[in-house]
Amino acid sequence: MNACIKAISIYLPEQQLTNTQLCEIFPELEEDTIYQRTGIKTRRISAPLEIGSDVGYSAAERFFEEHPVAKEDIDFLFFCTEGLDYKAPTTACVLQNRIGLPKTCGAMDIPMGCTGFVYGLSLAKAMVETGLAKNVLLITSDVPSKVIHPEDHELRMLFGDAGAATLIGRSEDGANIGDFVFGTDGSGFEKLIVNYSGAREPMTKEWLTQYESADGMKWGKMYMNGVDIFVFAIKIVPPLVNEILEKANLTKEDIDLFIFHQANGYLLNILRKKLKIAEEKFFLYMEDTGNTVSATIPIALQEAMRVGKAKKGDRILLAGFGIGYSWSGTIITL
Repeated sequence: MNACIKAISIYLPEQQLTNTQLCEIFPELEEDTIYQRTGIKTRRISAPLEIGSDVGYSAAERFFEEHPVAKEDIDFLFFCTEGLDYKAPTTACVLQNRIGLPKTCGAMDIPMGCTGFVYGLSLAKAMVETGLAKNVLLITSDVPSKVIHPEDHELRMLFGDAGAATLIGRSEDGANIGDFVFGTDGSGFEKLIVNYSGAREPMTKEWLTQYESADGMKWGKMYMNGVDIFVFAIKIVPPLVNEILEKANLTKEDIDLFIFHQANGYLLNILRKKLKIAEEKFFLYMEDTGNTVSATIPIALQEAMRVGKAKKGDRILLAGFGIGYSWSGTIITL
């Protein structure tokens, strides 16, 4: 049996941070410059006490409102976020109860960031195609705004908060999830990192005092070496795409749409040109959301289906890359 993506729902927090607002906060910035550098006009920001699991819960509730799927039919829950509720217990277990999924449902966290959706797809595919589960709910939810210093305009102009709930189940009509390509280079882990957020660097009184004006940065503080991340993506993504195609015995011409992790509009357009992908086959959707980490690909995929860019029977190449360093990809057929 083949596994496929059955349905997607997304949740975007109400609060918005527009380029106009950013320029009011940082007078040295210009709206046109922000858009040219990022491809973003606005990004969603979670409420002060709204964390990753809250956003994920809202995405799940919206999913069950929008699709004729019963909660008791979910066999497994994967929760992908970089903002887990606790070091223990597993946040997926907390969400299982909060959402109201059956006690026969398995639950597991996947703290994978930018590649999390594709990694989650691979695990869900394995469970469905080996008969371990009929229906897997994959929730991808990140709130990077919580770990960005309010004076860091480089990161504030790029990242937004969002969640997505995706159902993976048995295919009945030719839709499928293909083989996967994975890659890891942990030597780059410090290039994009949230400092003072875990056991290696536990929160200290000195840290909270240092960042008192920024509410103590009590969830940690994101650091990104933008140049190195850019170089990493330019180096890794083209061979990743070629390897995905080779593994599937397909060419770029056989693909109806390419959806990459929506990291940065400027970067993605360079990758598109480097790979010689026709503009009409390359889908961008981050203008109104920002880089939402693990949620970017399902949000873009759902939007592509909504506007008719992704249709039944289409082959779509998905590629995730980023924090870790990690990268992964596959080809799905709708």
